Amino acid sequence: MIASIRLVLVLVIVVTLTILISPIQALLLYVSRPTASRVAIFWHRFVLWMFGIKVHKIGVPAKEHPLLLVANHISWKDILVLGSVQPLSFIAKADMKFWPVLGQLAMLQRTIFVEREQRRKAGEQANEIADRLSEGDVIVLFAEGTTSDGNRILPFNSSLLGAAQRALVSSEKTQVAIQPIAIAYTSMHGVALGRFHRPEAAWPGDVALGGHLFNIVKQGALDVELHFGDPIPFDASSDRKIVTRQVEKQVRQMLNISLRGNNR
Repeated sequence: MIASIRLVLVLVIVVTLTILISPIQALLLYVSRPTASRVAIFWHRFVLWMFGIKVHKIGVPAKEHPLLLVANHISWKDILVLGSVQPLSFIAKADMKFWPVLGQLAMLQRTIFVEREQRRKAGEQANEIADRLSEGDVIVLFAEGTTSDGNRILPFNSSLLGAAQRALVSSEKTQVAIQPIAIAYTSMHGVALGRFHRPEAAWPGDVALGGHLFNIVKQGALDVELHFGDPIPFDASSDRKIVTRQVEKQVRQMLNISLRGNNR
């Protein structure tokens, strides 16, 4: 009962703040992009605080531009975690654009919506990502294409890394920096989650959002490690499939470090 009341209060506060901020954010995207970015970071940090999620950074975001961040994907919370650190935009499935509330928020985050199953549109979608990279936007790619249980890394898809090659042409840069990032949900109330309980922090596609939100609010005090890897230079001679495997290897290694450190 207490958890249900708390969930309602959290949702009311978050939704109210979102409604108040959304028109301001929409205006700022046209008037002052840097200010809009700061508002977005504030919103992400506030929502994390409301849900009791604490972010621990290991390493630092790369300073190079154009910059493409490639991360594993466990839950919708990944967006809050990454968005609380620096100004950035995401690559998301096209159907998310029509989700209630979340779709609107994604658009205010200047999310790039893609149809992964439409291979004939891959070039067009890669061009949009390349244009945004060349404009200086930091873009996040969840290369698994779906969410995992938090205990492992699923195979990375290399198709959208073609955007990095296109960005070289449109930005007139000699290389694009691709930075691997590992997201690991490690403990709850200071106690290591372990392999069996870690999936409780994940959000697989077949789990209802309402029930998942209830569990997160009920459990609370969730710790997540955000591990920044070494940027990989990507130039005109780079093989996107080889670079994808390099990124995947780094993310897997960083995830394992985080999980081993919390499984002792």
